[in-house]
Amino acid sequence: MNPTRLLARTGQSLWLDNITRGILDDGTLARYIAELAVTGLTSNPTIYDKAIGGSDAYDADIRAGVEHGTPPEEVFFSLALDDLRRAADLFAPVHERTDGVDGFVSLEVSPLLAYDAAKTHAEAVRLHGLGGRPNLFIKIPGTPEGLGAIEDTITAGVPVNVTLLFSTSQYRACMEAYTRGIERRVEAGLSPAVGSVASVFVSRFDPAVADRVPAELKNHLGVAIGRKAYAEYRAFFSSDRWLRLMNEGARPQRLLFASTGTKDPAASDTLYVSGLIAPYTVDTAPEPTLHAFADHGVVERVLSPDPAEADAMLARFEAAGVDVEAVGAELQVKGAESFVGSWKSLLARIEEKASKMAAAR
Repeated sequence: MNPTRLLARTGQSLWLDNITRGILDDGTLARYIAELAVTGLTSNPTIYDKAIGGSDAYDADIRAGVEHGTPPEEVFFSLALDDLRRAADLFAPVHERTDGVDGFVSLEVSPLLAYDAAKTHAEAVRLHGLGGRPNLFIKIPGTPEGLGAIEDTITAGVPVNVTLLFSTSQYRACMEAYTRGIERRVEAGLSPAVGSVASVFVSRFDPAVADRVPAELKNHLGVAIGRKAYAEYRAFFSSDRWLRLMNEGARPQRLLFASTGTKDPAASDTLYVSGLIAPYTVDTAPEPTLHAFADHGVVERVLSPDPAEADAMLARFEAAGVDVEAVGAELQVKGAESFVGSWKSLLARIEEKASKMAAAR
């Protein structure tokens, strides 16, 4: 059996960390769903910057926006939502079959709002309404300022993909924010069944510490971070607090392993997928990683909720002089800055294409 189907049998969902109009138009995404058991996808500013820059598939939408005097940011959201509605419709059977647990697509709010809770919340509600699909996640960064937006957006009943989580403390704060939002809905007499995932980024840890650790520790930190997050996930959502919420109809926020493409060419190209297999979680993989895993991925070990192994590995990094929490905090800041850079590049690309079209008329 294809390794991606074996992965599905463990109870883990495999999502694609990519979207382009091309894979919608030529049937590639439909094939991934049918043949590789892909059950959702994510997008971000970097993905769309590459998609729009590397194709003329979006030029007609950009031209229409220019003719109507639409600002570049709204041109982007319009064309992205067109793509994501189509993708959401492809995943609709999964969403329906799992009663809203799986089958989601994701759109990120402007990363310029990462440190403004009120504006992030308002934009999340607006974009979800424009999307018009129940299986559309709105991505909100798990920055300290983003936590209030996450709570308020969940309270409003909007499904949220919390992004840019790196450290254990960041992940715990995310679970708390989600839970407070669910508790507020229960108190208000509203349905607590609001979908959410918490995206813990793993692959960026290893290159961040590669020159600070001995050879035997290289390419081990990302998996250890993921395993620690899974132990936290299982402990948090099996608490009495959450059992009471589940009695009201609430569902745990699923843990999502993000950034699972291997950075080091000397390491296995399926390192983070094979190393982080666990039921009721999600793995979101870029296309090269998806293809690699489908070709030669190994489905052997399912994670244990016992944190002992992860704690032991993290202790070895601490002993080597790596402050893991500090690295996580630094990576979150850099991640937010990277998405801002991609966002500005994306809008500049739209403006450049628009100018060329206007000049050619």
